[in-house]
Amino acid sequence: MAYNKRSQKEPLPPKSYIDSEPDAAFNWFPGHMLKAMREIKAKAAQVDLVIEIRDARVPFVSGNKTLNDSIGGKSRLILLNKVNLADPQKVAVWEEWFKAQGEPYMFINILDKAVLKTILTTARKVVNDKRRACNPEVNQPKQDYKIMIIGLPNTGKSTFINQIANRNAAKTADKPGQTRVQLWVTVDEDLKLLDTPGVMPPQVENEEHRFWLSAINAIPDEIIGEEDPACYLVKYFLKEKSQDFKERFKLESFDLSLDETLLKIATVRGCLKPKGIPDLDRVYKLVLMDFRAGLLGKSCFGTPPKK
Repeated sequence: MAYNKRSQKEPLPPKSYIDSEPDAAFNWFPGHMLKAMREIKAKAAQVDLVIEIRDARVPFVSGNKTLNDSIGGKSRLILLNKVNLADPQKVAVWEEWFKAQGEPYMFINILDKAVLKTILTTARKVVNDKRRACNPEVNQPKQDYKIMIIGLPNTGKSTFINQIANRNAAKTADKPGQTRVQLWVTVDEDLKLLDTPGVMPPQVENEEHRFWLSAINAIPDEIIGEEDPACYLVKYFLKEKSQDFKERFKLESFDLSLDETLLKIATVRGCLKPKGIPDLDRVYKLVLMDFRAGLLGKSCFGTPPKK
């Protein structure tokens, strides 16, 4: 018997979840994001460098072309955060692609304080390289640096600033969209960081991309729900044959249907209603929570663009 939150006898909807075709555009672009976009464009002229923070598990789609367009020709350093949760083999493929683009990037774990010095050294180098490219007569490095931090919600912008500043200078939360105002943070005598609100693209054209962004919590769960992203993750880890996923939920094999896997998770983790009926709402929450904690195995969604 297949199970669904709609009815204990009604089968799950026939969704593939994996390798979805583009669907109708999804829009989550509240008013404060539009305001933030305008402010970022206005403040871009005041900074020497823009650091864009992405999620290493979604290297391309966790970027924001519209946001990048708003900073014009400003120098940019891309930090792909949470590399400790990303599939290293797929990250290696993405590193080759980023290298070919000729733009500075780093795959990092922001919580690793050992990497912070390298990030700041790289940021200063990008600024000074740009200065010398514009004026070859410049010999001395710049004496003060102003850096803007941009990115999607919940990619780690505020955590990065707090790590760099070694204090709770910027508000952080598990729920995306907590930073609503721009905030200058003085790190030391020669460095200031500008924290900005997380800004989504005005539209996400591909249904699968919505699942990715929801899974990494860039889109709040209440916006598109927990069922579709959670089911997508289950199918993904079955397809990838993740041993962590298999052990976490005590699966006998990877040769299971979505229904069978959800039922197994509900049984193993005690997500049951009276008479042993699986509580799928709890299962969906559990899968998303475990994924975000890195307990289901390392992942990396998408492949580098061909162009």
